[in-house]
Amino acid sequence: MTLVKVNHPISKSIDGFVKDFMNEFPSTMSKTFREDVLHYPPVNIMETNEKYVLEMAAPGFEKSDFQIKLEEKLLTVSLDQKPASEASTDKIIRREFSSKGFKRSFNVDEKIDGDNISARYEKGILTLDLPKKEILKASAKEINVL
Repeated sequence: MTLVKVNHPISKSIDGFVKDFMNEFPSTMSKTFREDVLHYPPVNIMETNEKYVLEMAAPGFEKSDFQIKLEEKLLTVSLDQKPASEASTDKIIRREFSSKGFKRSFNVDEKIDGDNISARYEKGILTLDLPKKEILKASAKEINVL
């Protein structure tokens, strides 16, 4: 059987369209997708023997802007959107960032001591210390044989 390559203008245009679409897709869609759907700050989570440490990159805010809640087993960090300052009469040529709000939630288990969670905000990084509960070891007990 011999395969014959067809040189048809419609097949070229469809092939070109698909290639162009796939090549352009990341650059045209990523900004919109990232801004509208995935607008939340990235986190790092580390574990030590005594605690879990959650670091969230959120530069440009104040300590008082953050709301942190622990409800049952759900830890939520949120920030309301700051209103854009309309006081300036300057014409904006290009705007690539703004102070948008976000909300991130994390499931915590029974190993976390919810009463002693602490948070600090320094140099654009929100750090939450989630201490582990102390595990009570059963003390050795001697049993006498009767």
